[in-house]
Amino acid sequence: MLRDDIHLLGDLLGETLRTQEGTALFEMVERVRALAKNGRLDELTELLASQPTDSALPVARAFAHFLNLANIAEQHHRIRRRRDYQRDPDSKPQPGSCDEMFGRMRAEGIDADALFDAVTSLRIELVLTAHPTEVVRRTLLQKYRRIADLLAYRDHVDLTMPERRETDEALRREVTAAWETDEVRHERPSPLDEVKGGLFVFEQTLFDAVPRYLRILDDALQKHTGRALPLGAMPLKFGSWIGGDRDGNPNVTAEVSVDACLLSRWMAAVLYLREIEELRSELSMKDGLPYREILRDVRDRLRATREWIEAALERRAFSSSEMSSQDLLEPLLRCYQSLHETGNGIIADGRLLDVIRRVHCFGLTLVRLDIRQDAARHTALLDAITRELHLGNYAEWSEEQRQEFLLRELESRRPLIPADIALDEDAREDLRTFRTIATIPRESLGAYVITMASRPSDVLAVALLQKEVGVREPLRVVPLFETIADLRNAGATMSSLLQLDWYRRATDRRQEVMIGYSDSSKDSGRFTAAWELFQAQEQVVAACHDADVELTLFHGRGGSVGRGGGPTYLAVRSQPPGSVNGRLRVTVQGEMIQAELGFVGIALRTLEVYTTATLDATLAPSPAPRAEWREAMDRMSDAAARGYRGVVYETPRFLEYFGTATPVNELSELNIGSRPARRAGAKKGVDTLRAIPWQFAWTQNRLLLPSWLGVDDALRDADVKTMMREWPFFQSMMELIEMVLAKAEPRIAAYYDRLLVPEELRDIGETLRSRLAETIELVKRATGHERLLENNPVLRRSIEVRNPYVDPINVVQAEILRRLRVSGDESLRDAFVVTVNGIAAGMRNTG
Repeated sequence: MLRDDIHLLGDLLGETLRTQEGTALFEMVERVRALAKNGRLDELTELLASQPTDSALPVARAFAHFLNLANIAEQHHRIRRRRDYQRDPDSKPQPGSCDEMFGRMRAEGIDADALFDAVTSLRIELVLTAHPTEVVRRTLLQKYRRIADLLAYRDHVDLTMPERRETDEALRREVTAAWETDEVRHERPSPLDEVKGGLFVFEQTLFDAVPRYLRILDDALQKHTGRALPLGAMPLKFGSWIGGDRDGNPNVTAEVSVDACLLSRWMAAVLYLREIEELRSELSMKDGLPYREILRDVRDRLRATREWIEAALERRAFSSSEMSSQDLLEPLLRCYQSLHETGNGIIADGRLLDVIRRVHCFGLTLVRLDIRQDAARHTALLDAITRELHLGNYAEWSEEQRQEFLLRELESRRPLIPADIALDEDAREDLRTFRTIATIPRESLGAYVITMASRPSDVLAVALLQKEVGVREPLRVVPLFETIADLRNAGATMSSLLQLDWYRRATDRRQEVMIGYSDSSKDSGRFTAAWELFQAQEQVVAACHDADVELTLFHGRGGSVGRGGGPTYLAVRSQPPGSVNGRLRVTVQGEMIQAELGFVGIALRTLEVYTTATLDATLAPSPAPRAEWREAMDRMSDAAARGYRGVVYETPRFLEYFGTATPVNELSELNIGSRPARRAGAKKGVDTLRAIPWQFAWTQNRLLLPSWLGVDDALRDADVKTMMREWPFFQSMMELIEMVLAKAEPRIAAYYDRLLVPEELRDIGETLRSRLAETIELVKRATGHERLLENNPVLRRSIEVRNPYVDPINVVQAEILRRLRVSGDESLRDAFVVTVNGIAAGMRNTG
């Protein structure tokens, strides 16, 4: 059926090309497709390189649109397969579903009460982040959603012939409308544009998906434990960095964070208003007047809240005040209890129960906003304060001196910072951020995440700054360890911090620690980073256990394998023992928001898998690795790091090669994200480049270097068969590397080199492609596979089908880059964006 959907959408796109652009373009696209499918790359490159940009670009657009349509068909097919599982009374539960996992746990001897307690104690939070790998405009996402809805409607077996014709005609209109939509952003999105984009997924899917997910969870819980999900139980919630992540992004100001919270609350009010109106209509039975009166008051208060927020966004006064989550929940619970008491429980357990559960999940804020900033900015702020107050130079103090000062001020009852203190612009903005935190309702805010944390004083500094500005309920402070050096020191840092009596009291023996997958991979490569992250988690778990502190680990995963991406269940299941323990926080970044949460059916599966994976890792954690495995990993990790750094940081002119062989410099000029590609004031270099453009650039030329470089050095003299068979962590890491290698296309990377790289640098590319070939052979030897992805034929087939459609876009992109670099013609940038979109669509997990 997937093949049929792809053929249908491909045929509709072909019709669109003929009717909208003419037969010549259609015939050219078909010719290019035939060459690409037959692997005739030389003829393909000769054909496309000879075309003027105005002729080549529509070809690239056509292939980009086809890949986006294929993505829609694949996502719809995932939903269809899930429904097939659920529809067949004789089929086994879908792997990773609540039904399957709960049944397996019971069969393995987990007591029903223990399973119930574990499920109802889960604390999972998915944190949405904005990243420039999400290149698809929201207008196109809306069209893609309508196409998916039409495909779903088309699956109905009882459609009449007129209904089927109408559906196909509607699909034809949507495909044409997508083709006629400009996929290029002509202005860089502001942080508030990104906030609105993030809220889109709540409006379109999550607000509907969450109560349906909870009904699935409830059904499985009753089936396998005999007990229903408690009314207030909420195993999964949502956070966001969008509008709060100011790390290296000067566009995220204190005012932006205020507006991000207001927009989120406005969206919540709008969504709840819709539900309350529906509830008032449903509760229209003969004795339903009291419920309608109660809900009328709720409706009126929600309307007033919406108007208050609109006034606040426009910076104008409004006499009414906003409603709180408790204000919304209390009357709903009264109605729920009354309906049950009067024999109308079946009505109460319908829409009303769904709304109550939404309030427990989303509150009236929809999503809690994290604030994130670099530790160096806090150091600079405190240094400016101590200098201005003639207390010394904080930045020059030792760690012991810093801690002594911070603890003394934290325990002092007198204020440290005068209201009128004179500070420079950066320090004023950072202090303004803390003062703003004090004014935002606490239920709108989540955590304060410290980027590049490396010492206890980094955490104490944020605690002091919150105290000084009068934050009544301080945000929990979350150190983010991300470089290799900081990961290696994470356990010692947390142990020192948790030994401080003031800190343990202030945190009520609860601690959240974030680990970053991006910078560690950029430091030493994916293989070494994976092992360092594993060990860092073990050390943090031990430090918190020794201090009798409850730990939540926050995983900063990206979309690409090089930044921690990959299948969710395997990733969670392969964490060190004791590192999950019923609590998990994880980022959903960039394009993965749409991929994992963009359709209700996909979102249901995503939420269910996060639940079961977390539960599985809690109740049946993987055993600790054997001593000989650790020794082997240490040796392989050291070899991988040397091999990676020997290329990236020590090869002469490697940075110059990177800048010519990939579109990294051109990507930084595009309007695909509000964040600059480099930190402010940073010199050009791999170490100062953000991890996202580093990964994204290598994805565009299909070499995917950061995800596999160094693996050859790790595996060359290693015997890993036992680890592959018995250690989930190693198995997960190798499966992800295998997937990356299957996606890499050295012929395309070689074409970029021929077209774009100066001759004297091309030997670097030749060496890298030679190492890629060796890595593939070594990975096949380690996995025992004769071909890549031998045990995952569905994914292998998907990649093989996509590649011929991505190849022509790459050819056009390389030619556009050549012309752009030679002529400097700015009009070529829009054409370049089209190719970026197309390659991202074909490669899927790109950033």
